Amino acid sequence: MRDRRYPNPALAILYLVGGFPLSLFTFIVTLVLLCVGVGTVVIWVGVPLLVGSAVLARSFGNTHRAWARAMTGADLPNLPVLTEDRGALRQWRALLTDRRTWRDIAFLGMELPLSVFGFALAVASVPLVPLALWLTPRYAWLHSQLAVAMLGPDRTADLTAKAEHLQASRARGVDAAEAERRRIERDLHDGAQQRLVAVAMGLGRAKGKLDADPDLARALIDEAHADAKLAVAELRDLARGIYPAVLGDRGLDAALSSLAAKCPVPVEVAVAVEPRPPAAVESTAYFIVGESLTNIAKHSGARNVTVKVWRHERGSGDQVVVEITDDGDGGASIRPGGGLAGLADRAATIDGVMTVVSPIGGPTVIRADLPCEW
Repeated sequence: MRDRRYPNPALAILYLVGGFPLSLFTFIVTLVLLCVGVGTVVIWVGVPLLVGSAVLARSFGNTHRAWARAMTGADLPNLPVLTEDRGALRQWRALLTDRRTWRDIAFLGMELPLSVFGFALAVASVPLVPLALWLTPRYAWLHSQLAVAMLGPDRTADLTAKAEHLQASRARGVDAAEAERRRIERDLHDGAQQRLVAVAMGLGRAKGKLDADPDLARALIDEAHADAKLAVAELRDLARGIYPAVLGDRGLDAALSSLAAKCPVPVEVAVAVEPRPPAAVESTAYFIVGESLTNIAKHSGARNVTVKVWRHERGSGDQVVVEITDDGDGGASIRPGGGLAGLADRAATIDGVMTVVSPIGGPTVIRADLPCEW
């Protein structure tokens, strides 16, 4: 059910009076460009005109959103006109095929006659103060609800985008899990498994030498004992890599402080995430910080690192934000198959998003936004 808090009468009159010239201007400019573009598209001259009309329609739509938001308090966030992470042709094609662009154009067409009536109503009712106080805010509210309906978020597009994001994140999660499985298999094969095979072979040789050469048998047993202790240590390290015991026992603050103590670069840690987030969020944050500190120590040339983790409340739910900043050489980026891409994939398994800002010369900021519900 929509909120029926009517705007202040003075703001309502200003909204209706000021909306008329705005609607008139945006309607004429958009209509002229659109008609000329459609009429000349067969000779290709109309293509840039159509693109221009779409860009202007999106910009004019944002102007109407801001006007309705300021005058009536309507919940109308602006939409991006063009994005910066794709080529011009792809941006234009996306803009022309985006249904939200055509909703903006439809709104500009519907808005003009309603603005004419609203302007007449506001001007005619000003001398009749009781009528102005009662009728104008209600019409202004109805007018703003049209803006909300036409210019507000496209629920179908939002749900489609969310489904695509979830599908992509699940696929990345499967890839990350498969990569983790291969890493564990490799570590077992190259480490503990080889140690245990050596233990078994050493004990077998010692068994055959017990009667004939007790001293050699004793040496072989000692060697097997040493290999067994190394195997236990490697298995412990492997288990710690899957889920560190300190994280489960004492939480994220203690676990990250332990990582910072082992880093050769001085690290300052600040954690404020109470109440404790889910285990999946804690482990993801832990491994993002751990891998980032390892990369910083190896490649960045940094002298100081700051790790901040805090809980952030959003309308869609709480998030744990992880931010690692270093004063190194910069130039880090998320490249396919790289270490940072693996961390981004790990964050994506719980619908998290990781970003890297690292200009040449530094500083480098790695940030992960990890939702506590997914």
